[in-house]
Amino acid sequence: MLARRSRSKQGPDIWPGFVDAISTLLLVLIFLLVVFILAEFFLSRALSGRDEALSRLNQQVSELADLLSLEQLTTEELRNNMADLGLQLQTSMKDRDDLNRQLFLAFEKQDSLESDIASLQRLNELSEEERNDLDLRLAASLAVLKAEQAALNASRDETAANQAALVEQEKLSTSAQRQVALLNQQIAALRIQLNSIQTALDATENEMAEKNLQISNLGQRLNVALANKVGELSRYRSEFFARLRDSLSGRSAVSIEGDRFVIQSGVLFGSGSAQLDPAGKTQLNDLAQLLMDISTEIPRDIRWVLRIDGHTDTRPISTNQFPSNWELSAARAIAVARYLIDRGVSPNRVMAAGFGEFQPLVDRDSEDAYKANRRIELKLTDR
Repeated sequence: MLARRSRSKQGPDIWPGFVDAISTLLLVLIFLLVVFILAEFFLSRALSGRDEALSRLNQQVSELADLLSLEQLTTEELRNNMADLGLQLQTSMKDRDDLNRQLFLAFEKQDSLESDIASLQRLNELSEEERNDLDLRLAASLAVLKAEQAALNASRDETAANQAALVEQEKLSTSAQRQVALLNQQIAALRIQLNSIQTALDATENEMAEKNLQISNLGQRLNVALANKVGELSRYRSEFFARLRDSLSGRSAVSIEGDRFVIQSGVLFGSGSAQLDPAGKTQLNDLAQLLMDISTEIPRDIRWVLRIDGHTDTRPISTNQFPSNWELSAARAIAVARYLIDRGVSPNRVMAAGFGEFQPLVDRDSEDAYKANRRIELKLTDR
C-alpha cells in the first residue's frame, strides 16, 4: 500500500495504457494468425483438389496412350495383312492367266480332238483295235480337259475371295486411321490442360510459400509476445511470494519448496478432518488479503491462477466421508479454496487438486515424515 502511494505521488501511472496496447497487439496478432491458418487450410484443400484432377488427367493420358499404341499395332498388322493379300492377289492373277492359257490350249486340243473324231468316224473301215485305241486316247483327253476346267474354276473362286478380303481390310484400315487421328487430337487437348494446371500449381506453390513465410514471422512475433507475458507473470509471482514470505515469516508451520509455499495440514485441519480450524482460518486471512491486493496489480490479460494442492501421509483412512486419502486431500484443498473465495478472492483465480499420499516430500515411515507430508501447497501459475 505504501509502495503504491509512493508511485502515485511520483507521477501518472502509464502501466494500464501500456498493458492495453500490449493486449490489443496480442489480439491483433492472434487474429492474423487465425486468418492465415484458415487461408492455408483452404489453399491446401484447393491444392489437393488440383492434385486429384492432375492425377485423373494423367491417368486418362496414360489410357489414351495405351489405346494409341494398340491402334498403331492394329494398323501395322492391317498393313502387313494388306501387303500379304496384295501378294496373294498378284499370285492368284498370275495363276489365273496361266489357267486361261491352259484353257485356251485345252480348247485348241478339244478342237483338234473333235477334228480327229470326225476323221475317225469317216474311217469306218479301220480295224477294231485301232478304233479302241482311238477311244482310249479320246477318253484320256476328255479327262484331262475336265480336270483343267475344275482347277480353273477353283482358282477363280479363290481370287474372288481374296478380292473381298482385300476390300474389307481397306475399310478397317480407314477406320483405324480415323481413330488414331481422334486420339491424337484428344492427347493434344489434354496436354494443353496439363500445362494450364501446372501453371496454376506453380502459382499456388509460390503463394503458399509467401503465406508460410508470413505465418512463420507471425509465429515468431507471437512467441516473443507470449514470452513477455510469461516473464511478467514470473515477476508478479516473485512479488507475490516475497509478500507472502514477509506476511508469514516467523511461522514454523510454513515453508518454501521451490516455487511453492507449503503449509502443514495440522495448522489448518484436525486429524482426519477437512474442516478448517479457527487458527487455520486466521492463517488464510493474510493469504486472501494478499491475493486480492496482488490481483489488482496483475494485468487482466495475464491468465494466472492460485493452485491449491492437498497432500496426505501414507497412513490409510477409511470412513464414510473419506473412503481413501484421495478424498481427504481433495476435500482439504477445496476447503481452502472455498474459504479464500468467501474472503473475496475471485473464483476464476483459484484451482484445487488432491494428490493423496502419492507425492510425499519425505519418503520415510516416521512421525516427522508423516507430519511433513500432510500439507497444503500454494503455487501461483498460469492457466
